[in-house]
Amino acid sequence: MSPTARDRLLALAKQRPILRATDATRLGLHTQLLTRLVAEGALERVGRGRYRTPNARVTEHHGLALTAAAVPRGVVCLLSALVFHRIGTQNPSEVWLAVDRRARTPRVSWPPLRVVRFSGLALTEGVEEPRIEGELVHVYSLAKTIADCFKYRNKIGMEATLEALKDAWRRRERIGELEAFARICRVERVMRPYLAALSA
Repeated sequence: MSPTARDRLLALAKQRPILRATDATRLGLHTQLLTRLVAEGALERVGRGRYRTPNARVTEHHGLALTAAAVPRGVVCLLSALVFHRIGTQNPSEVWLAVDRRARTPRVSWPPLRVVRFSGLALTEGVEEPRIEGELVHVYSLAKTIADCFKYRNKIGMEATLEALKDAWRRRERIGELEAFARICRVERVMRPYLAALSA
């Protein structure tokens, strides 16, 4: 193993919270080098084609960064988006991810995913793009997430949906956009009585 190649790859791994196998090939390095570095303990494999240094700094949203690296076109949604926005008390064991209805189901070894199929404006509107651990993560805004929760209330439960609405309402977190997203998600009638009760 060339020390120069090894040093170049480790230097890159230290710059990026998540190193992809494609990053090695762009440097003109063979991906077998990654396997050797994992065997040495210099790198950890965190998913298919994804690596990090053992002492890499990880945040509370590390799973979202890993998901974005593995499924760049997916959008963090529903319960995982609520956690990102610090709304409610939900703590899902999976990353809830919206993908296009026609897209292939993502195959990710970790973190576990809960895939939901969206289409049209329901897929493309209300997407924010924060950087988490250096990764560009697509996540729905809080108002879009609450509208989605009403749409998928049978999947996540009405209790979690109402908790999110009330928590966001108390914090006045960009609730003004909620009606527009309710129209996109076709849940205006369902949401109306709950919004009226909060406004009273």
